[in-house]
Amino acid sequence: MKNRFLCVALAFLASIPVTAQPKTGHQLAVTVNAYEQQWLYLGYHFGKIKALADSVRVQQGVAVFKGAQPLPGGIYFVVSPRKEILFELLLDKQQHFSMKLDSAHPEAVVFTGSPDNEGFQAYTRFVQQKGTAIQQAQKGLSGAGADTAALQKIIRENNKAIQAYRADVVKKQPGSLLSALFAALSEPTVPPASAQPGGKYDSSYAYHYYKNHYWDGISLADERLLRTPFFETRIDKYFKELVSPAPDSISREVDVFLTKAKPSKESYRWLLTHFVQAYINPTYMGQDAVFVHLFEKYINGHPEVDWFTEKYQKYMSDRAYSLMANLIGNPAWELTMTDTSGKTVRLYDIQAPYTVICFWDPTCSHCKEMVPHLDSMFQNKWKAMGIKLLGVMTDGGKDNWLAYIRDHKLVGWNHVYQSEAQHEEERNSGKAGYRQLYDVYQTPVLYLLDSEKRIVAKKLTYQQIDELITLKQSKAK
Repeated sequence: MKNRFLCVALAFLASIPVTAQPKTGHQLAVTVNAYEQQWLYLGYHFGKIKALADSVRVQQGVAVFKGAQPLPGGIYFVVSPRKEILFELLLDKQQHFSMKLDSAHPEAVVFTGSPDNEGFQAYTRFVQQKGTAIQQAQKGLSGAGADTAALQKIIRENNKAIQAYRADVVKKQPGSLLSALFAALSEPTVPPASAQPGGKYDSSYAYHYYKNHYWDGISLADERLLRTPFFETRIDKYFKELVSPAPDSISREVDVFLTKAKPSKESYRWLLTHFVQAYINPTYMGQDAVFVHLFEKYINGHPEVDWFTEKYQKYMSDRAYSLMANLIGNPAWELTMTDTSGKTVRLYDIQAPYTVICFWDPTCSHCKEMVPHLDSMFQNKWKAMGIKLLGVMTDGGKDNWLAYIRDHKLVGWNHVYQSEAQHEEERNSGKAGYRQLYDVYQTPVLYLLDSEKRIVAKKLTYQQIDELITLKQSKAK
């Protein structure tokens, strides 16, 4: 009887359809006709850098990159033992597939079981065909007696075909990595002049249209885009060419980007780090205010921002508090120091339409080269304009300082240094020192202040300061 019931139970279980379990992790098999017992590497793009994801030895003509966890989506590449990129591949949801590689023709790698890569290869072949036609037409334009209209039509139609191909993929495969890549590679097409207001080309309209549609179809929270070679370049282009360089304008755009990236912790982390690195020591004067904005709004007092090292956190904090004190447009901090005769001199007692502060060291090679030129500018031009020059000795010793002033006849300056007593008083009061208040950690450093001692410019050359003064005076007239 027991055997009868057992047979029935087994028959019932056998009648239940078996569902294949989904594959987990990743397994990327590369069959290759070379590199036996040598290492192949799997790398990926991460912004403008290339990083290593895995390495494996070729055994009996096969190298298998595998792991228990799926790899983040993006554009990866296989690297030879000589550290040369053999080919690129797309990696998204499907992470179990194989590749067959002929080392003599790595561009002709064959994918099996990867619709993403098969689709990308089909697109590449299509673009190569259209690109050849475009290049031939462009070459023909430079020839004598060329039919310009016909050749331009060929270029236009082939470019249109490429755009149509991409649009068709985006429509048929929404959410795929290929669709995301095509969106990130596309540029907005400004409507022709006839479709613009007034029926004629308007540069302002074209600019705003291009800027407003620059991120169409692109999600800033799509982590896969971080692992491409063009996402960071696209961001840099946007901020360099389409955003006003004014700190307030940049800060507003940065806020928008970080808000849109917030749903993805990795995208948010990457963007915040990118902006910090771009503006903590910016290319253009005054844009350090963007870093101060980032520090105050997103970093200071935000425990979730925990990916920076302790050393870099301290560096950011020190930079932020130093820069807060000397942002463009802010009143300069008072400087109370001692002149060459031992008298106390205060910055705010100096009356002038402009005051130039020079922080310098008589033993610094750059200072020794720059200071005589600065003095020449002062003696031959600025002094007659009523501009005052405050020279602050930062290091080098009092004797060297006095000797340099005497030997180079630096007359007419307000020469000062911080005496030991003034330094001691400052330290005992707990106040920040002038180095922090003016961000003086190397020399020479120049500041330009207006008549009310507001900071007009900082860390420019004396030639740039002169140009700025000339520009402001011409505007005033």
